Amino acid sequence: MLLSETDAPTPRPELLYDFVERWAVRTPDATAVSYGERSWTWAQWWDRIRRAAGGLRAAGVRPADRIAYLGKNHPACLELTFAAAALGAATAMVNWRQAGDELAYVLDDCAPRVLVVDDELLPALTAIRDRLTPGLTVLVLGGEHDEYESFLAAASPVTPDPDLSDTADALLIYSSGTTGRPKGVVLGQRALVVHTENIQSIFPVDSGDVNLVAMPMFHVGGICYAFLGIRAGIASIVLREPDGPSVLAGLAAGATHAFFVPPVIARLLAAGEPAIGAVARLKYLGYGAAPMPLPLLRAALTAWPDLGFVQVYGQTELSGVVCALRAAEHRDPDRPQLLLSAGRAYPNVDVRVVDLVTGAEAPVGEQGELWFRGAQRMTGYLHRPEDTAATVTTDGWLRTGDIGRVDADGYVYIEDRLKDMIITGGENVYGPEVERVLLDHPAVTDAAIIGVPDEHWGESVKAVVVADGSIDGATLIAFCREHLAGYKCPRTVDLTAELPRNASGKILKRELRQPYWDNRDRAI
Repeated sequence: MLLSETDAPTPRPELLYDFVERWAVRTPDATAVSYGERSWTWAQWWDRIRRAAGGLRAAGVRPADRIAYLGKNHPACLELTFAAAALGAATAMVNWRQAGDELAYVLDDCAPRVLVVDDELLPALTAIRDRLTPGLTVLVLGGEHDEYESFLAAASPVTPDPDLSDTADALLIYSSGTTGRPKGVVLGQRALVVHTENIQSIFPVDSGDVNLVAMPMFHVGGICYAFLGIRAGIASIVLREPDGPSVLAGLAAGATHAFFVPPVIARLLAAGEPAIGAVARLKYLGYGAAPMPLPLLRAALTAWPDLGFVQVYGQTELSGVVCALRAAEHRDPDRPQLLLSAGRAYPNVDVRVVDLVTGAEAPVGEQGELWFRGAQRMTGYLHRPEDTAATVTTDGWLRTGDIGRVDADGYVYIEDRLKDMIITGGENVYGPEVERVLLDHPAVTDAAIIGVPDEHWGESVKAVVVADGSIDGATLIAFCREHLAGYKCPRTVDLTAELPRNASGKILKRELRQPYWDNRDRAI
């Protein structure tokens, strides 16, 4: 009997673990991932992921639960993410650069059943051990205290549930908070699959290509970029950190695709001919997560004339990238102005520019807040329904907090920031989070955090502070370092008698920022 189209079974939606399982079947003996001197084939890696899933299940992890990873880049981070997703659970990526108070807050907020911690970071965890949830299973990864490998060896491999919903939560990535505390961005399996499919369209791969995973995987630009090579079935080289020797070693090992933040590109250019020659072997180099200074971009295009540059724009709440300026567009002699744009949105992503005063859609070419809608959008902020409702409209649009415009050809230009946020070296810093710490100092009576231009980091954090005369900037910076990750701390401090405010008492940060950003191509 022939089945009609309506009788035919509905194809199962693609899930995260499919990224690995399909290649374990099709190319079991090909290299899947390398890390230092070690490498694993697709069949070996799939076995490790299934064992990790079995170990997590034995530790009590069930659908809708969470685990957490606190560590620098390691294949185990990816193994655990796929393993938890195969159980219908989510993995919280914990920023290892966070200070004690921040770390304790995040671990309490995400309430994981299992925490895997890098041996190098054990001291940071030990310092807050009395603040951890009772009964939390902690596994040490690497070093002389390693427990992870024995955890895998003792576990029984689990066969993933083929009927798992693609709406299940899969990743939890914390972003700095507008109200002074980090917010957990929940990303579902479907959102991550669609994002990976979309990013493959701008970073095409061929058989034999190799993906270099250098950026920190607690960042959406790290882990979601790593998914690119895995879904495509090419080998991935995972770097523990994107330091110069590691990056050059990864390039020498045959990498063809890479993603760097602009400061890394600047360091490679400054390193001279050996580094420039190593980068030249790449086919595609993506960049983003922070503004790219135009002089740096032009220098890179000149240094690497045959390299395919791809600029990406997005945010954690959108699973990563929603706009891209493709390789050919970087070298279009008839449209040099495109180098100032963030490219165009994916075909299956809607973009809207909303007038800041009226709330209506702005005319083509006019400035407003950028909104995006599509399957890549986050599920919401963990435990924060009010913040979710303030960011996602009832009809599915995500308010980015970025001010920009879209021209008649669909190119997006990012020109300012509505949110009180600074992007320094690819990391987001929210002013209120730093101001909260500064105002805890007994000498400080008022404080404002702004971003100022920085030729290396894109922006750097500056504090403008009202305080008694006995305090100095160096003391305040040291105080911040006791409570915040280093990249969030002010690099410079200005002491002033009074901060400018409007009639309702709001600090006029644009007025504070203006002298530093005058006569520049961007206001961010």
